[in-house]
Amino acid sequence: MNERLIGGHPSDEGGLHMTAVRGGNAGMTAMQVFTAIPRFYGDRSNINPTRAARFREELAKTSIRPEHVLVHAAYVLNTATAKAEPWSRAAGGLMKEVERSAAIGAGAICFHPGSATEGDPEQAVERVARAMTLALESVETGPRLLVENTAGAGRTVGRTAEEVAAILAHLPAHVRSRAGYGLDTCHLYASGYDITESESALRGLLDTFEKATGEAPSFFHLNDSGGELGSNRDRHALIGEGCIGIEPFRWLLRDPRTRDVPLIFETPDARTEVARDDPTPDPNEVAMLTLLRSLLPET
Repeated sequence: MNERLIGGHPSDEGGLHMTAVRGGNAGMTAMQVFTAIPRFYGDRSNINPTRAARFREELAKTSIRPEHVLVHAAYVLNTATAKAEPWSRAAGGLMKEVERSAAIGAGAICFHPGSATEGDPEQAVERVARAMTLALESVETGPRLLVENTAGAGRTVGRTAEEVAAILAHLPAHVRSRAGYGLDTCHLYASGYDITESESALRGLLDTFEKATGEAPSFFHLNDSGGELGSNRDRHALIGEGCIGIEPFRWLLRDPRTRDVPLIFETPDARTEVARDDPTPDPNEVAMLTLLRSLLPET
């Protein structure tokens, strides 16, 4: 295909199917969604078959293919923790996420590995991999499960290429092909990687992750950073209005590793309230699509 697949995370006010309606009306070619409320574990949350079917029907009317839909798992899942009950609930939440995402036909799920809390970091990596394995084994065929790099606050796991690679290395062979990782530009910058230094430095950073893991990223989150370099603050800003600026995104979009994978911006919405039946996309989403497409290399 050799395309750049760009989209955002449309509002689901009015139902999950409205994300497809709004994403399609914005002209997105990729999209991110939640399948359950992200502030809760979701370990007991199923998805109504009618709701899933309606989403698939609306998605079929757009330029977004199902394999380019990225589901973001709940923020509260901490698969790295050494505490038994939170880990069990996080693992259960990840399993349910795979089930719900398979029901809507999504291509992949991204998730934050979580924090080692008071546990050993090396064992934390193994706990993340164990939760991923259980989740992938719960559905015979379905979406890929992708580790998202973190902003590096506290004892979070997944900040460096080595940590991401270690998680993937602990996966058994029978599920490894259904796993991978993605990179968030805000998280990279906040965790101390200066992606504003030069195009060659940014390319070198992607090389580092690819060499460590054995594969290229399976998605990118294109977010400017509201925090300074190394701040460890996960604060997204509109592209061009944060500490990263516009030019590094031009450099990134010139890299062939941004082809044929979801490129998702998670930037603040212009509208704080949306009517349930309003099919129009958020103005900031339209602006980010226009900006990112203006940065694409000429073919």
